[in-house]
Amino acid sequence: MSTGQGGIPESIIESVLQQHDIVDTVSRFVHLTKQGKYMKGLCPFHSEKTPSFTVTPEKQIFYCYGCGTGGNAIKFRMEIEGLSFPEAVKTMAEESHISMGDWQGRESAHVNPETERLLEAYELTAKLYHFLLKNTEHGKAAMDYLRSRGFSDKLIDQFQIGYAPNRWDTLVQFLEKRNFPLEEMEKGGLLSQRNEGQGYVDRFRDRVMFPINGRSGKPIAFAGRILGDGQPKYLNSPETRLFNKSRVLYNLHQAKNAIRKQRQAILFEGYGDVISAWDQEIQNGVAAMGTALTENQALMLKGMCDEVIICYDGDRAGQAAALKNFPILEEAGLQVKVALIPEGLDPDDFIRKYGGERFRNQIVEGAVTTTKFKLINLKKNHILLEGGGLIAYSREAVKLIAPLSSPTEREVYLRELAAEVDVSFETLKQECNEERQSMKNNEQYGDNNPKRWNNGRQQNRQVPTPNLLPAYHAAERKLLAWMLQDDEAAQYVNEHLGEAFNLDDHAAIAAYLYAYYAQGKSPDTSRFMSSLHDDRLEKTVSSISMMDGPGEWNVQMLDDCIREVLKYPRKKEYDLKKEEMIAAERAGDFVRAAQIATEMIALERQ
Repeated sequence: MSTGQGGIPESIIESVLQQHDIVDTVSRFVHLTKQGKYMKGLCPFHSEKTPSFTVTPEKQIFYCYGCGTGGNAIKFRMEIEGLSFPEAVKTMAEESHISMGDWQGRESAHVNPETERLLEAYELTAKLYHFLLKNTEHGKAAMDYLRSRGFSDKLIDQFQIGYAPNRWDTLVQFLEKRNFPLEEMEKGGLLSQRNEGQGYVDRFRDRVMFPINGRSGKPIAFAGRILGDGQPKYLNSPETRLFNKSRVLYNLHQAKNAIRKQRQAILFEGYGDVISAWDQEIQNGVAAMGTALTENQALMLKGMCDEVIICYDGDRAGQAAALKNFPILEEAGLQVKVALIPEGLDPDDFIRKYGGERFRNQIVEGAVTTTKFKLINLKKNHILLEGGGLIAYSREAVKLIAPLSSPTEREVYLRELAAEVDVSFETLKQECNEERQSMKNNEQYGDNNPKRWNNGRQQNRQVPTPNLLPAYHAAERKLLAWMLQDDEAAQYVNEHLGEAFNLDDHAAIAAYLYAYYAQGKSPDTSRFMSSLHDDRLEKTVSSISMMDGPGEWNVQMLDDCIREVLKYPRKKEYDLKKEEMIAAERAGDFVRAAQIATEMIALERQ
C-alpha cells in the first residue's frame, strides 16, 4: 500500500480530499463571493482591506495573493485550526466517516527526534506524577485536597491528575536514569536551570499536576496548582516546541467528539470546572490557558461547532474576562452565549452545591445572548431609582441594542427596556433608529483590520497585479503550470530540460511532478500537493496554479520557455565576464581583456 505525507495511506488522503470540497471547507470560515471561475474573500490569515484570498473550485485549491498562503482543503484546515497534517487528515476522515484502517496517526517518518524524545518524556512524567499521587505518602495531602473537591478515583484516572513532590530533583533523577538529555528537558519545559552553579532542578514542586494534552491525546505540557498558600496559584509549562498556549485548549482531545456532535462548546475558566462538568456528563467543556482567549483558539472551535457558551466565575473578574472574549469568538463566526453563575460561585462550586442536573438546566440551558449579558451588567452600574440613573441607563442600553442586525432582536430588547425604564417603545425605537443612522454615517467599509475574521465587504475590488518577473522566472512558472495540467507536457519538459530549472523551488516541484506521473497518476493539483512535504513548495504550487492562463500548450511554446530557462545561466555568465573584462581593462591587462572578449562572443553565439 503506497503511503503519502506522514506515512498515511494515499487512499485515505484521496478519500478525504474527495469528501471535502474546497469551497465548502473554506466557506465555514470565510465569506466567499463568486467572480468568474474563482471564489474570492478577505483572507483569514492576515488583515486586509481588499480581498486577495482566492479559491479555485476546478483545481480544489486556495491561494492568498496578499500573504502567500495556499494549498488544498487539508492544508486549509491545518492553517486555520493549527493542526499537523496527520491531525487534519484524521479529523476530516472522522467527519466524513472514512475508515482509517490500521493507521494510528503517527508521524514517525517526519517527526524530529528531539520532539519524539520530549513527547515520550512528558508521557512518562505524567505517569510518574499520577503514581506519586495515588500510591505514595508524598501525595497524601494532594489526594486529600482533590477528595475535598469531590474528585473520585475514576475522575483522577480519567484526567491523569498527579502530584509533583516538594523536592528539587525527583524528576531530574527520573529522567536522567532513563537517559533523557537534561538540556533538552529544560528547553522542553520539564526542568529549570539552577539559580547558582550548573545543573538542573524540577520545574514543578509541591503542586497538584494537571496534564495538558495535545489534540492527539498525548501530554504536551502541565498546569500545576500549588498546595496551600503561595504564588503563583497555577504554574503552567512555558512555551516549547510542543506547547503553544495560544493553539491549545484544555480537554479538547476528549471533548471534540461531543462538541462536533452537539455543535456547541462550553468554555470554562478553570481546569477543575471542566473536570466537574465532565463528571456530570457535560462532556463538551474546554478551558483556555488563562482567561484570555486567542484568535487561534476561537478558530479551532469554529472548525467544530457553531455556538460557544462562556461559563466563567460569577465574580466581577470572571464576568469582565467573559466580556473580553465576546469579540474574539464573534469575529470567528461563532454564536456566543453567557452562562449566569450566581455571584461568589464558580461552576465547580455550583455543581458541588446544587448538582449536575440543576447546573445543566439552569446555567447551561439558561445562558443568555451577549447583548442580554451586557444589558444585565450595564444595569448593575446605574441606580435605577433615580431619574438621572434611569435616563443614563436607557441611553447606554439603546447604544448597545442599535448595532444588532436583526430587527426582531432589536424590538425584543427595546420592549424589555421600555418596561424597565417606563418609557414608550416608540420613543426608544426612534432613539435606536437615530443611533443606527449615526453609525451608518461613520461606517468604514471593507476593512477586516485589525480583525482577522472575514467581514465579506468590498468583494469587487481588483486584486493588485504582482510585480513583473524576470523572463526566465516567468518561463519556469509557465512550464510548471502546463506540467500540472498535463502529464504529456511534463514528459516533454523532463526529456528536454529535466531538473535544470534556475530556481531551487521550481526544480524541486518539477522533480516531484516527474515522480508523481511516473506512478501512473493523472493530473490533479490538489492530490499532487498532498504528495509534497514542504510548506513553501505547496504555496508556490498554489501560486502557479492561480496564474491566468497559460492556456493550451504546444511543442513550440514549451521550446520557447525551455530556451528562456537555459539562456539565463549563460546570460549570468556573460554578465560576469563583462565585469571581469572591464576590471582587466582598468588594470591595464589588455591581453586578458581580449581573451575574455573572445569568451563573451562564444557565449553570445550560444
